[in-house]
Amino acid sequence: MFRAEINSLSEINRIASMFLMAHPADRIFAFYGAMGAGKTTFIKALCEEMQVLDYVTSPTFSLINEYQTENKGTIFHFDFYRINNLSEAYDFGYEDYFYSNCYCFIEWPELIESLLPSIAVKVFIKEAENGSRIIESE
Repeated sequence: MFRAEINSLSEINRIASMFLMAHPADRIFAFYGAMGAGKTTFIKALCEEMQVLDYVTSPTFSLINEYQTENKGTIFHFDFYRINNLSEAYDFGYEDYFYSNCYCFIEWPELIESLLPSIAVKVFIKEAENGSRIIESE
């Protein structure tokens, strides 16, 4: 379980580092939050903390991006916002990614909820009234 509040972008990397330390053995993370809540921004910070060698972008149209790191291996970044049905996830072989023991960061997981492994960490990002972001995992 993890909970933190991000009051400005200047502290996002510190929070991302703390998040990773709170989940040392976890590999699959499902990010829930409204449009604009900061899911992609937080995932970028996580990737920076994991020393990703690639440019991190939202896979909105490609559904999946693959990143390499200095020492943490491969990270798969999913964005299921534009998925029309579960067969699209089956078509690209989601299970090869989810069960690869590589890091998987999943945006809009509610659209493929039935396919998520039981070990997936649910991460909720909410915007507070003051504009800060609350990050909670369970």
